[in-house]
Amino acid sequence: MKQAYVVAVALLFASPVMAQSLGEKTGATSVLGVTPSTGDFVLQAAQSDMFEIQSSELAALKGSEKVRDFATQMSTAHKKTSDQLKSAVSGGSVKAQLPTEISSSQKSMIDDLNARSGDDLADQYVDNQVSAHKNAVSLFERYADGGDNAELKAWAAKTLPELKHHLEMAQALDK
Repeated sequence: MKQAYVVAVALLFASPVMAQSLGEKTGATSVLGVTPSTGDFVLQAAQSDMFEIQSSELAALKGSEKVRDFATQMSTAHKKTSDQLKSAVSGGSVKAQLPTEISSSQKSMIDDLNARSGDDLADQYVDNQVSAHKNAVSLFERYADGGDNAELKAWAAKTLPELKHHLEMAQALDK
């Protein structure tokens, strides 16, 4: 019993340190406000952009009229930030690997959207947009505040107001 108590206390004190090594994928670092590593930031930012582009292009084609303009704006905006991130990584000052595809959970959301149309697709798309932009705002805020690559940190800070505006627009559509 005494050993279990010692292990539990040790894990409790180690949890903030362990959370830093879990990566962004678990969501634990976001909840704890831990700054993502440069690699995690690049991975999540790039996948977020890819998801935004794919889901927005789908919503612009199959969604209801209420989301078409927003979806077109999101696709255009996230192609721009995706190009900026690619440029930073290919420029050599950012030591990270760009992903080539979205995450499996994002693929599932795209598949779900693809099975829908009209208002049903629009409603799910907007829900996804609110969630995705909340995650992106958190990611960019944390990296802008404490990231270890000066160029990427400045880009995150510069991009953050636009992401917050996207979140506000998505939340307005969600009403």
